[in-house]
Amino acid sequence: MIAAVRRKAIAAALAALALAVPCAGLAQMPAPARTTIAPPALPGTIALDCDCRPGAEEAWFVDNGAVNVRNVTRPTLTPFLPRSGTATGAAMIVAPGGGFLGLAVEKEGWRIARWLADHGIAAFVLKYRVLPTPASQAEFADKMALVLKGQNPGFAPPDDTPAAAYADGIAALRYVRGHATALGIDPRRVGVMGFSAGGFLTRSLVERGGADRPAFAAPIYPNMASIAVAADSPPLFVVIGDQDFLLSRVTGFPLIEAYRAAGRPVEFHFLAGVGHGFGAGDRGTASEDWLVLLRRWLAAGGWLAAAHARHMGGGHAP
Repeated sequence: MIAAVRRKAIAAALAALALAVPCAGLAQMPAPARTTIAPPALPGTIALDCDCRPGAEEAWFVDNGAVNVRNVTRPTLTPFLPRSGTATGAAMIVAPGGGFLGLAVEKEGWRIARWLADHGIAAFVLKYRVLPTPASQAEFADKMALVLKGQNPGFAPPDDTPAAAYADGIAALRYVRGHATALGIDPRRVGVMGFSAGGFLTRSLVERGGADRPAFAAPIYPNMASIAVAADSPPLFVVIGDQDFLLSRVTGFPLIEAYRAAGRPVEFHFLAGVGHGFGAGDRGTASEDWLVLLRRWLAAGGWLAAAHARHMGGGHAP
């Protein structure tokens, strides 16, 4: 029974890598694309410092209409900056998910970052290092097809944040803060948000980041297990659906309970009828427009000081 549950969790997490969709109905989902695409042009992309080791060439591909990348061995940040006159001074590092086997860089990265920039928040999509998968896209697709049938192809997501991904998160925070003046942001208002595996990374940065910890954090459909919460841990914003497979790992909401027990600020949204991998939200579901709630939380906390001051008298929603 335990092995069966473990196989199901692995299958769902791997499916999220290629498809970035809820785990329900895996058997009806298509396998990943068997061909790659050329790496997209991403103007302004910043190479982060790292103790990098060479590996297989990055593989970029499209699944379910969105760009993904795997075999990342060199981390980067891609900036999405607000239009002139709209910036709030706040910044958010965005970590896509993908089971630490790849990254849903468009659905859980670029689309999120564009929304943030359009709402006055400087956003930086973190392409962090992931675990190796087959160099051949066709082989990867074949093995993913086995995963979708509930089989183990020989690779699986780790239980928690790998060391390389964590180091890339720290490097991203240091870079953005270290270049705050040039980027037009306040180094005291740099946060991190992450989806699925990116949510695992966000949790790790909150728990173990020390002086490099983000000023605020938003793990989205993350591991809901407890973490060590310090007296000065950053405010937390958490969103997860009530049908998310990750909830089978815990009883209750240990992450939220740990924050409450420590007396630290936390806002939690438990979305009815929603599974894993909703990205910016699905129309007609409880996940629609959750990003508006995130921005409202940031404004209420004073993190969007410039925009918040403009709206104080008029009562306008963000």
